[in-house]
Amino acid sequence: MKGRVLVAGFATRHVVRSAYAAGYEVCAIDHFCDQDLTWYTKEQQTFEELAELPDLIGDICSRHTFDCIVTTSGAEEMDLGRNVCGTPPDVAARFCTKTGIQQFFEEHGFPVPPLLHEGEYPAFIKPDTGAGGWRNALAATADDEAAWTECWPDTPYVRQHPVEGIPCSVSCIADGTSARALSLNRQFNRGGEGERRFGFAGAITPFLSEERESILSLAEDIAAKSGCIGSLGIDFMLTADGIRTIEINPRFQATLDIVEISTGTNIFELHRNAARGILPAARPIPKKTVVRSIIFAEHDCVVKDDLKSLHPDVADIPWPGTEIEEGSAVLSVYGHGADEDEALAALDKTITRVHRYMSRW
Repeated sequence: MKGRVLVAGFATRHVVRSAYAAGYEVCAIDHFCDQDLTWYTKEQQTFEELAELPDLIGDICSRHTFDCIVTTSGAEEMDLGRNVCGTPPDVAARFCTKTGIQQFFEEHGFPVPPLLHEGEYPAFIKPDTGAGGWRNALAATADDEAAWTECWPDTPYVRQHPVEGIPCSVSCIADGTSARALSLNRQFNRGGEGERRFGFAGAITPFLSEERESILSLAEDIAAKSGCIGSLGIDFMLTADGIRTIEINPRFQATLDIVEISTGTNIFELHRNAARGILPAARPIPKKTVVRSIIFAEHDCVVKDDLKSLHPDVADIPWPGTEIEEGSAVLSVYGHGADEDEALAALDKTITRVHRYMSRW
């Protein structure tokens, strides 16, 4: 065992598994505490509201000694002391708001879509805080914007010039002043209508775009200037007019699993090394194509089957008896192969198996 690690945040399973695979003993504080999280942890605790996290972290730290604490979504800005491994909370705080991200991109001259003045349409509306694209909306008229604000009253938001293209992201490792790109990934949105239209629904890596080298280099420049330490992600839109920077995520990304499988690297170990000032000597070379898709509930349901037999083709496995609301995530599904076609074909087979179970729920 290399040491004992605490991982805390809204969703931690992907980081916990990576830390476990790197040889650490892991404890977790997680909103979901899915079945597979327990496979990799010595102890786990759940919570409903993020405000509970500081007390829960204090409690578990009173009973265990940790070599480091790693935060994930929702906990990036929490000041948990010198034992935290990753981006300092004051640095992360800037990138936890869309306003802060916009200002950073503009200050450094990165190609970010400009903000729009009130009354300019169409406008892409994004809540100032939050992750995963939830509640993002395209307002073509003033009535569209009024309908959004009626649904989300008192929610600060930004109005950005909309851009069309291919959403993608770069997984990076940084040491506060320098950075190394690990992979370029194509992202999938949920589509359809409503508040979840632009929500994250999965990704595939590597994304073999002709602009690949330019995007990777741009991501390294952004990550180096951000001041972030450890794992972080940069979101882009690849448009007909070139690359546009969209967001910085100062935390482990949802693409962690597929990047590790594709490249054969352990991102948690890279994260720990970056905190010591050590970056990979070169970008890892992808060995296979890997895709992850999130399956969402089409109606309110109760999980009636134990899906652990589908592992490792699925993750974030709910416990039998779990109640899941319409539109909420059920679990993650994976596929991999020599190329994109093989990976997507493998993914489809597993999705079909999962749907056979879900059809009875």
